[in-house]
Amino acid sequence: MGRLARIVELYYDVLSPYSWLSFEVLCRYQHVWNVDLQLRPSYIAGIMKDSGSLSAMRFLTAVCLECPEMLEKVSRELWMRIWSLNEDITEPQSILTAAEKAGMSAEQAQEILGKISTPKVKNQLKETTEAACNYGAFGLPITVAHVDSQTHMLFGSDRMELLAYLLGEKWMGPVPPAPKARL
Repeated sequence: MGRLARIVELYYDVLSPYSWLSFEVLCRYQHVWNVDLQLRPSYIAGIMKDSGSLSAMRFLTAVCLECPEMLEKVSRELWMRIWSLNEDITEPQSILTAAEKAGMSAEQAQEILGKISTPKVKNQLKETTEAACNYGAFGLPITVAHVDSQTHMLFGSDRMELLAYLLGEKWMGPVPPAPKARL
């Protein structure tokens, strides 16, 4: 009998460079540690007030609802635009450019952008942000690990070694070796 499912939730906002660090490390480790990584776009201003990334986070929420398989790539492209290219990610054209660079068609990206002001998207982002607050968030990122019927909340991007310990896994630095194929 195998291990019980281990869920790791990452609450993040692309306005937070520390969220980006956690995002990249957890995306690399999800298969190494065999965890179900659940990406949770959150609105840091809802936690810390007045950050300015509402449109980007609503867009990511809509992506999560409409085509969750694209969430990792689109999140990464938004981080690249703001933190590597110094681009404004609050402008619709910038968001569309990031989505297309992530592999979305222009039509699909435009359709999702058109949904960012819908009650469904607004409510989902609000619920996700409230969930982060309910775990005790006072900033982002937070990582929530559900292990052996217990829930552990970790704040910050520098807690990966502790997360590995909670999961009973080995921390091998920010870039782990690729997992070996199972026979």
